[in-house]
Amino acid sequence: MDERKTFLLEIYKQMFSDINRHLTVIWQSVSVVVGAFALLALSEKGIVPVDVAISIIVLLCGWLYAHMLDAGYWYNRNLVIIANIERQFLHTSDLKEIHYYWGGHRSSKNKMITHIRIQSYLGISLAVLSLLFHIFTRVWPGISEPFSNFNPIRALPYMSAVGAFMYCAFLSKNRDKAYANFVRNSPGKPVDTTGIEYGVGHQIDTK
Repeated sequence: MDERKTFLLEIYKQMFSDINRHLTVIWQSVSVVVGAFALLALSEKGIVPVDVAISIIVLLCGWLYAHMLDAGYWYNRNLVIIANIERQFLHTSDLKEIHYYWGGHRSSKNKMITHIRIQSYLGISLAVLSLLFHIFTRVWPGISEPFSNFNPIRALPYMSAVGAFMYCAFLSKNRDKAYANFVRNSPGKPVDTTGIEYGVGHQIDTK
């Protein structure tokens, strides 16, 4: 095997290694977020104010979602590199004889794979449930009280939520732009995919 093929195969292995590493980081992040609910137990004992505990949980959920956005980008980007390398070795007939995914890259919209998207729903749900808990236990009971009785620390969870949302929105736009730019600049070797139908599992741009 010549040096070029050896080099490409080493890159191929590394791309899969990077994908596995990012997916592992997500599971570690989920465990951290779930463990953060121990803060609520501490708040009940008066060790940590409930407003601070909810704020930390919301921030951790935002941190988890940000990791998912980045992992989704790395997965899609590495998949493009893997497919480009496969195109150096496979033949058009292999689209049907082996698999057809390498013939077309995933959509330039950088959509999360189902595995990551499901976990993102967990992070969002935990954040929403935490904020609802705060509303019903800390905000609603004092809604009829004079504004002079308002305690600024009660707004902390919502400030955290806004901050996390703004950062994740920025990161999502940034990662989408980075992926679209990568696919545009590194489309790989042209492949004749006539007769191949790409469905939901591997959507590609049709234009």
